[in-house]
Amino acid sequence: MAVIENSKVTIVGAGSVGSSAAYAALIRGSARHVALYDIATEKAEAEVLDLAHGTQFTGTSDIIGGSDLWVVEGSHVVVITAGAKQNPGQTRIELAGVNAGIMKKMMPQLLSVAPDAIYVIVTNPCDVLTVLAQEDTGLPPERIFASGTVLDTSRLRWNLGERAGVSTSSVHAYIVGEHGDTEFPLWSKATIGTVPILEWVTPRGDRMTVEELDQIAIDVRDAAYKVIQGKGATNYAIGLSSARIIEAILNDERAVMPVSAVLRDFHGVDGVALSVPAVVSAAGAVPIRETQFDPRELELFHRSAEALRQVADSLRG
Repeated sequence: MAVIENSKVTIVGAGSVGSSAAYAALIRGSARHVALYDIATEKAEAEVLDLAHGTQFTGTSDIIGGSDLWVVEGSHVVVITAGAKQNPGQTRIELAGVNAGIMKKMMPQLLSVAPDAIYVIVTNPCDVLTVLAQEDTGLPPERIFASGTVLDTSRLRWNLGERAGVSTSSVHAYIVGEHGDTEFPLWSKATIGTVPILEWVTPRGDRMTVEELDQIAIDVRDAAYKVIQGKGATNYAIGLSSARIIEAILNDERAVMPVSAVLRDFHGVDGVALSVPAVVSAAGAVPIRETQFDPRELELFHRSAEALRQVADSLRG
């Protein structure tokens, strides 16, 4: 594969997440052409107009959008954010039924105008929706995957960087599993630079404890609930992380990112979409099969898979 010239990304859904993703893609120059599609005509056109008014300051990317399906035509990447939003106190899994119905209706329409695109599902619960959409469309698993725990991993690295006194980019740690309540960090492989996480000496002169790391993991898991409680939605960070995934695809980066694709015989998990480190390129996302878990992490991974399998099974029925 190669860098995609004259690249186009379409973001489906002009709500707070979709418009933030479009904004992030514009200011980062993620694609040459950015499109925003939503069945709510007035909302989509207003968001596009607002974004277009700022393109003097965003480089060479342009923006179009609206409620006509032709907006999506010719897309190399389609990012799906459309769906019912997560309300305060509501889990991602509780959203599943409503958004599965929306996805089932929408995917054939999108494929009719962008049959060769890579599809990235951001709508929650993204893992379950990815499994169902992959089954319904028959797309290869590498071409339809979820944003997964890319954002959760960023939250983890930010927390650890603050405590360790280093930049976020110097923290090498991943959240894996469900993008939701059963997610967990791969502590056994976490380092700051080359130093194992528990051996790092912080600016205070101490080291982090297992108990402290456990609390950080809880804070990361529940971060979205805290943001939603305060402002009604998470949008900026997921917009930025979506733009970063778009870039990895369009630039054929072969970047390692914890996205969520349907796994095939991956450490005993089959037919479930879970986030694991994957190589993201112009071909899509390919999970890294050599990823290692310690015994406790493997147990948590299988628990996460079973939780998502039950939700998916209930929706298939």
